Amino acid sequence: MQRSAASAIAIGAAASGSQVLAADTVSDPLKGRIFKTLKIGMVRMKDASLTERFKVAKEAGFQGIELSCPGSDVEDVKKAIADSGLIVDGSVCAKHWQVKHTDADPKVRAEALETLKAALRETKVVGGHSVLLVVGHGKDGTEEEIWKRSVDNIKKAVPLAAELGVAIVIENVWNQFCYDHEGGHDQTADKFVRYVDEFNSPWVGMQFDIGNHWKYGSMGDWIRALGKRVIKLDVKGFNRKEDKWAKIGEGDLDFADVRKALIEINYHGWLAAEVGGGGLERLQEVSANLDREFGLA
Repeated sequence: MQRSAASAIAIGAAASGSQVLAADTVSDPLKGRIFKTLKIGMVRMKDASLTERFKVAKEAGFQGIELSCPGSDVEDVKKAIADSGLIVDGSVCAKHWQVKHTDADPKVRAEALETLKAALRETKVVGGHSVLLVVGHGKDGTEEEIWKRSVDNIKKAVPLAAELGVAIVIENVWNQFCYDHEGGHDQTADKFVRYVDEFNSPWVGMQFDIGNHWKYGSMGDWIRALGKRVIKLDVKGFNRKEDKWAKIGEGDLDFADVRKALIEINYHGWLAAEVGGGGLERLQEVSANLDREFGLA
């Protein structure tokens, strides 16, 4: 399946900010292939303007930032981009956990569709290339029901995504869909592969979260199975042995195999931190953790 959107999203942004770790400290470094971004909500500064938040993220070493759309002040965002030099690489679709494409109520699904379309338009206006989407929840019906509901609904936004050049990127989350929530750590990405392929479009892929499903399977093998369906990446740490979240690089997630897998699928693109944030010092820590685990410095 053709995945041309991935190459459109892999913007060759230049590295910025001070880096403290050498790429040769890890095998299979990904410097030059991966560019660092983070969620806007991670930049936590009391009474700071959006421009100030952008500047701090850039100073911490990030090359892009993801907004929550729709709902951003577009003119404020444009000013923050111009004043800071930090780009918006994409967004997270607002309210996708509450207003779901899997809902049994067609009125709710219609609202979810309009929200997604608005997110695509707003993201385009501020220069972004992707909208992250949680499709819904497994408790909304049988797997067959929520599969069909969500695919049928999201498909209605694909022509707009293609027109705008903004990809719809589905995140693998703990929503009890496409995996067994009570199952073991030998699960595969097969259902996610089939789900993405239902759309048969280069403008629908995955923002694959490396940490979210380490509890359930090999993240390196999931990446290999998904291949070019991976348009963007999210990352957090997880400790499978202790069954709890961890900082990036802590816990027991096999980052060495993840790096190998990303090289095997020839991944070039954005890597979004999705962890607890803070001010400059905390964001520098997150940026350094990414450099260390992915060989980016």
